Amino acid sequence: MSIRLGDNAPDFEADTTEGRIRFHEWIGDSWCVLFSHPKDFTPVCTTELGYMAKIKPEFDKRGVKIIGISVDPVEDHKRWAKDIEETQGVAPNYPMIGDPELKIAKLYDMLPAGAGDSAAGRTPADNATVRNVFVIGPDKKVKLVLVYPMTTGRNFDEVLRVIDSMQLTQKFSVSTPANWNRGEDVIVLPSIPTEEAKTKFTKGVKELKPYLRLTPDPSI
Repeated sequence: MSIRLGDNAPDFEADTTEGRIRFHEWIGDSWCVLFSHPKDFTPVCTTELGYMAKIKPEFDKRGVKIIGISVDPVEDHKRWAKDIEETQGVAPNYPMIGDPELKIAKLYDMLPAGAGDSAAGRTPADNATVRNVFVIGPDKKVKLVLVYPMTTGRNFDEVLRVIDSMQLTQKFSVSTPANWNRGEDVIVLPSIPTEEAKTKFTKGVKELKPYLRLTPDPSI
């Protein structure tokens, strides 16, 4: 099953480093970032897990829960956490899902159905496609999917940037331009007539083209 934007995020039960969860229940009314790893004790993922721990307060501020998954048992995750703390200066401060039977990796279409039912004996290269980031909204729908190669560390600052955009555009009748960051001008939706936009956005509307009109970030 392919995961597309707007799909319901598949629900599941699983053991994590912080106990057993039912995924949708664990998300609750929050946003969620689920990010996956092909194997424990791999170098790029070690840096990623450490970085996520360092910037977790930024996700907390936005009402976003973060959770990792690796196709290895939870006990391996706990041993790996010691290496992460030693090398990155901080241990994971969020749950890590164990997926030793590859059920969740298959459920989220990161591994094919024929991949088997055990992580034992599989190499990182066997699981190279388990390198996704899913952003899931409080409505349990998939809002963003990013897929990275094993050799490229993920940019989690970009994930925060996109969440800022999605949370803003959900609240106001705007979209965000290329490379937008919080506090910068945003785009008025084309469906809103200019005169109405000027009333709606009291900080001003700048018309570059009839279809391209800017206004200051309404959340600031």
